[in-house]
Formats: sequence, C-alpha cells, structure tokens
Amino acid sequence: MIIWIASYPKSGNTWLRFFIVSLLMGKKKKLNLNHLKAIMTYPEKSQFRGLLSDTLDLDEVAKNWIKSQDTINSDKNSRFFKTHNMLGKFKDYPFTNGQNTLASIHIVRDPRNVISSLKNHYNLDSYEEAKKFLFLENQILTLSEKEKEKYLTKDKHPLPQFIGSWKTHYLSWKNMKKNYILVKYEDLIQNTHKEFTKVANFLGKLFRSSFSEEAIENAIKLSSFDKLEKMEKEHGFSESSINQDGARQKFFYLGPKNNWKELLSKKLVEEINNEFEKEMKELGYL
Repeated sequence: MIIWIASYPKSGNTWLRFFIVSLLMGKKKKLNLNHLKAIMTYPEKSQFRGLLSDTLDLDEVAKNWIKSQDTINSDKNSRFFKTHNMLGKFKDYPFTNGQNTLASIHIVRDPRNVISSLKNHYNLDSYEEAKKFLFLENQILTLSEKEKEKYLTKDKHPLPQFIGSWKTHYLSWKNMKKNYILVKYEDLIQNTHKEFTKVANFLGKLFRSSFSEEAIENAIKLSSFDKLEKMEKEHGFSESSINQDGARQKFFYLGPKNNWKELLSKKLVEEINNEFEKEMKELGYL
C-alpha cells in the first residue's frame, strides 16, 4: 500500500523525502540525489502501462488513477510515492482510496514563501504570474514544451497532475482521515530535530518498528539544505525544471533563506493574505 508524501509544489517535499531515504538507508550507502528515485513521483508514465493512449491527457490519467494503484499494490508491499496532486476527485474520478492508501505525510509551507520558489522553478516572468499560479483553482501541472522534447519518447516521465490552488490543495489533503500527519516546512527549519523525530516516530508506528536517536540525527545531518545544495551543484538533479533555453534551473534555490518580507511587495502580501486568510490563520501564518 502507498504512503503518500503530498505537498503543493515548492513546499519542502524533496527535503522531507531525502530525510526519509536517509533514515531508511543512510548507514548503508553514500547517498546522493539519485537515491531519491527510491521514492517515485506519482502519477508517472511507467505506472500506467497499457492504460493510456495519450500521456498528456489529464482526463485519461484521472480515469485510470485507481486502476494503476490497484496494479501497483497487487504485490501487497508498502511503498512511498511523492505527489503534488490534490486529494479528491477530478471529473468524478477519485485520486486514491482506502484500499490503496496506507498513510499520508502532508507538508505545507507559507504561500508567501512558496510564491518566490514557484517563480524560480517554473521560470515565470513575474510575481504577478506566480500569484496567478498560486491562486488558480483549476491549476494543472504538466510538461513544459522543452520537457516534452526531452521526455515524451522515454519510458519514464511525470504525467499531468491536478493541483488546484494553494488553498484547495491544503484543504484537500487535510481531509485525509487514514494515518495522516501534517508537517509545516517552517517547523522543519525552526525545530528541525523535533519535527523530523515526529516523522520518524510516525513511520516507526506504520512499520511496527522504531528508529534510534542516532539514526534520526544521522538522517537530519545527511539531508541538510547545504548538503542537498552541494549535491546538486556537483552532480545535478533530474527533478530540476528546464528553462526556455533548454538549461536546467537551480532546484535548491533559497531554502531557509527565502524570506517573503524581503522579496514581496506590500500589495502582493496583502493579496495573498486576503486570498488565504482563513487557512493561513489556521496554520499560524497570520
């Protein structure tokens, strides 16, 4: 069954995944960013073999979400999947169900900091464009034109994901009732040991096991932002986006140094606060 690592884009999913990979195999191997492949993205082309005639058609992908998960889970093994897809339905097709889901780790981030990372990652022209991305209720992630050139002929590439707005995404996963844990990116920065220990204990209960203090501390050190940034600089990172010139964008951009107070205009901050006021108050951002 699937343990979802769910987030709106640019909310700390990669950091959390590398911690989990480090926790599970950190003493066995010299880790690099390639080891993140142990936690695949969902949905992805190779998970839908024989189900799709058009891998860029979200309707067709959504229609086969459950079929693909049923096939994946036929071996009865537990596995992690990263997803940016919102939880719920697209045209009456549910994203997942209780038969395929073991647990969900949901990571959220202050949208005022998400917006600058979105602008960089998706090569958007302005903060206004990034704001529209953040606010759009029917937002869909799909391959860029440059990524289509690179990936469409290959066996593995991400399929369209229905993510919605920052608000609808947060509210959708918040409704997960089965083995759910919420992690705030800001808490990972401010209370790193406490928050990652919370995640480790959550996984320990799922696996009916436990992780030692030494193992948790080691995983935290291996997955620090500085180490991840250095790995990308030395070896690159396959999950970084491709800009209009065909070059890869820097994935680990500002991380903990991302401070909306220094980057955003007062007008833009007010617009975000007004759009997401209830949810941001609920999360302690306002």
